[in-house]
Amino acid sequence: MNSKQQTVLLNDGHFIPILGFGTSAPQEVPRSKATEATKIAIDAGFRHIDCAAVYQNEKEVGLAIRSKIVDGTVKREDIFCTSKVWQTFHRPELVQPGENYFPKDENGKFIYDAVDICDTWEAMEKCKDAGLAKSIGVCNFNRRQLEKILSKPGLKYKPVCNQVECHPYLNQRKLLDFCRSKDIVLVAHSALGSNRDKEWVDKSFPVLLDDPVLGSMAKKYNRTPALIALRYQVQRGVVVLAKSFIEKRIKENMQVMSCFGY
Repeated sequence: MNSKQQTVLLNDGHFIPILGFGTSAPQEVPRSKATEATKIAIDAGFRHIDCAAVYQNEKEVGLAIRSKIVDGTVKREDIFCTSKVWQTFHRPELVQPGENYFPKDENGKFIYDAVDICDTWEAMEKCKDAGLAKSIGVCNFNRRQLEKILSKPGLKYKPVCNQVECHPYLNQRKLLDFCRSKDIVLVAHSALGSNRDKEWVDKSFPVLLDDPVLGSMAKKYNRTPALIALRYQVQRGVVVLAKSFIEKRIKENMQVMSCFGY
């Protein structure tokens, strides 16, 4: 880890900022908020912006980045911008408006695709060769899936990173160790706790930021529970995404790199 630049070296020679700004938001949040929040994040110091087609707000995030380039706040080369595509991205007919790239059948059941992840990876390698992406990685992969990519005949590029849900309640220790052994950077999404959407999480599950241990540490160090949770990942060498569309919290999350004397 390069502490001066607050970046981590990827296996392709590029650097990724260890703290990133997450842009996913509930459907009820207006997409225009993504533009506003991303501008605030860049002004606060974020240079790693995490996006995805599934978030359905990449255009709005792009407008924010462009405006910050135009006004001289940053240059394009200052921004590490991540996008993600779904396995069904090649079959848009399966995706209906409002389905967030998770296609369902007439009974509301998810439609699973038979595309081999190795075929998708080969397409990603072609994107890198064509200059459409500087670095390529994966998201929500387990060890078995990573091994399938790594052992693929004719592999040209290893994934530089694997973005997964990771927080004190799901610390991904075994996966982190495996990724390190393969020179793959772990990127933590949902670092402040699992998405509370009822479709994904039982609402009776504990809320990470209400955890008494985090609370006691926050009180001890005069920090917020969120900063403690983010700092936990930074000290493990895990690239961490902080997600909030609230200006005060966006600025506060950026402090994780300075308020602990780092």
